[in-house]
Amino acid sequence: MPLPMTEIAASDHDAAFMTAALEQARLAMAHGEVPVGAVVVCEGRIVATGYNCPIGGHDPSAHAEMQALRAAAQTLGNYRLPSCELYVTLEPCVMCAGAIMHARIARVVFGARDPKTGACGSVVDLFAETRLNHHAAVLGGVQEAACAQLLQSFFAQRRAMARQRRQAAAENATDDAASAITLPHGAA
Repeated sequence: MPLPMTEIAASDHDAAFMTAALEQARLAMAHGEVPVGAVVVCEGRIVATGYNCPIGGHDPSAHAEMQALRAAAQTLGNYRLPSCELYVTLEPCVMCAGAIMHARIARVVFGARDPKTGACGSVVDLFAETRLNHHAAVLGGVQEAACAQLLQSFFAQRRAMARQRRQAAAENATDDAASAITLPHGAA
């Protein structure tokens, strides 16, 4: 299902700010978190950054968007961010879309689509819901290939590590079973 977009093409600025969001995603990956990064831009400059850290922070709300929104609100001294844009490497989920609406972000630009939890058109489109009182402009697919590749390589690496752990556990179980076999007294 194609995403409804309020804009047709990304600008050079969009690509540059998405590159900054990708840098944040790499920081998340370096910390063992799902590599999603975000930046908040106000008047053409980055005022806040964030990356996923729910695992390390033991916080289910510590998504990249939430981290960046919190930092932007602190930096700008207001929980309302109506002149700001949010750039994020993965389509926001429902939780993040709700926070974006409450912050009154003017525009959301994301990289990779999220077919499982995306709230900008992939699963639901909260920004197109007429019963809600705030509607940010949404542009998806900016540097989509780079954003998706980072996520794909992270999950491929996680699957490979899980396979290695299972193989090591199976080998240890085999070794333990073999050493547990006792020979009758005098047999050798």
